[in-house]
Amino acid sequence: MKHLITFMLAAAVGLVSCAQNNARPAKNETKTSTANTTNTMATTDTATLANGCFWCTEAIFEQLEGVISATSGYTDGQTKNPTYKEVCSGETGHAECLQIVYDPSKISFDELLEVFWKTHDPTTLNRQGNDVGTQYRSGVYYHNEEQKEKAEHYKAELDKSGAFDKPIVTEIKPFSVFYPAEDYHQQYFENNENANPYCSIVIRPKVDKFKKVFKDKLKKD
Repeated sequence: MKHLITFMLAAAVGLVSCAQNNARPAKNETKTSTANTTNTMATTDTATLANGCFWCTEAIFEQLEGVISATSGYTDGQTKNPTYKEVCSGETGHAECLQIVYDPSKISFDELLEVFWKTHDPTTLNRQGNDVGTQYRSGVYYHNEEQKEKAEHYKAELDKSGAFDKPIVTEIKPFSVFYPAEDYHQQYFENNENANPYCSIVIRPKVDKFKKVFKDKLKKD
């Protein structure tokens, strides 16, 4: 666990901020509707996780075997159909998150939690590295009691283990709403790897380290 914590913190500290204006393209003003969180197939489940800039987290979770889709968006706020600019103001109460649809016969919620807690720093309140604000908070927004129990148990065990030097501040709350982010945020790393320095400076090293640690959980080419 210790070497994984080192990898995680190294990726988060001292790097370019995800929120810098020169790292973001012009915003899409079109408001998006609430996502339908009902499973489209009986064999799928949904997880909603927030662990920093969704550009980074989407690039990680979409590579896991069993993950059918990972959609960047906003959750746990008050404003309906918020824009990215509104969320970044910190006034809507939303967190940047991923809505993950997955096949539980191929990847479990426990495994998603493992990746979640090992690829960000859950001890920094409303912050990941240089990305600061309530929209970057750490959170698990459970869709059922089983997800709640597993998230709370995992969090408690991590705290007891001493894996982190500080207490985990990840919030664990019932899922309320999800709004997909503007189209340009979806698969951002894949579409902008060579165009945006943030992708090469911040996201690429994090993805490379993730792939080494979780190589047995990656989708097959």
